[in-house]
Amino acid sequence: MELSFLTSIGFATSEQTLFLAVIGMGTFLAVIGAVRAMTEKSVAAQRMLPSQRRQMVTAPSLVDIEDSTPSGFAAALIPENEDERRQVALALARAGYLGHNAVVHYYLVRMALGLGLPLIFCGALFLSRTPDAPVWLESYMGGMTSLKAAQHIAILCGVGFFGPDYWLKSRIKRRKQAIEEAFPNVLDLLQVGVEAGMGFDQALLKVATEIQTVAPELAEEILVLLSEIQAGRDRDRALMRMARRTGVDEMISFVNVVMQSARFGTSMSDALTTYAEEMRVAREMRAEEKANQLPVQMSAVMALLMLPAIIALVLAPIVIRYMNTFG
Repeated sequence: MELSFLTSIGFATSEQTLFLAVIGMGTFLAVIGAVRAMTEKSVAAQRMLPSQRRQMVTAPSLVDIEDSTPSGFAAALIPENEDERRQVALALARAGYLGHNAVVHYYLVRMALGLGLPLIFCGALFLSRTPDAPVWLESYMGGMTSLKAAQHIAILCGVGFFGPDYWLKSRIKRRKQAIEEAFPNVLDLLQVGVEAGMGFDQALLKVATEIQTVAPELAEEILVLLSEIQAGRDRDRALMRMARRTGVDEMISFVNVVMQSARFGTSMSDALTTYAEEMRVAREMRAEEKANQLPVQMSAVMALLMLPAIIALVLAPIVIRYMNTFG
């Protein structure tokens, strides 16, 4: 027993100690960034707390996150290509992460998971070869070969590094859908506020504070917009940034309507009324288009499910007669 224990310890040391020492330091640094990324919230989200529900303060952290240039340790983590950095920053903004170091924290999380999961696996593999290892762990990893362990490590590295990217895309999709569903009601409330005599910015603030519980994603975007305007950014540029962050077609059209109304001096109320009617018509046409696509989609599913049964029903008597004749 003692000999086998020493043999297993020697195998683990010769095969894994060097690997664990190399990735241990990187994992420690990456975990620090992961913890900071999990605890950071956007300024607009902080403003949406109940105690600050009716307040509007400046937002010093709402800067051009797409234009930030990495330096120091961050430069070794994120891509050097400026266009790629901007795409990642835009994706994070569409997911609701607007901090200064959102891109750096995103890559730190990916590194932490890409290195941390294999490190945990190596620790579990080392533990499985000790006498005090749990039965389930020893039964799964006790006889694992070096090749199979390397395969597990490679899979865990891929899952840890590319998993956050998949999660980010799914979060963007859910957030975009939530904004699309809430936008018609927000537009109606904004139209009512403008018709009641409020200014455009005041009506936006009123709508944002009223929809925080039912549509927090869109409320946050509006608060970010108002914070940028209050911080001194040009209104047209702030509106275009909001439209780009959301990625919603209706929001882009809404921004164009507001900018054109302010540029040509037309009534904001009339412009919003006309746009709301056009948006309802467009939504109705998209719903009819999806309804017209259903028969084609259902035909493919029905054919996939019914054809095997029909083929079996037609060929079964032929097969049976053939077997009785030549069997």
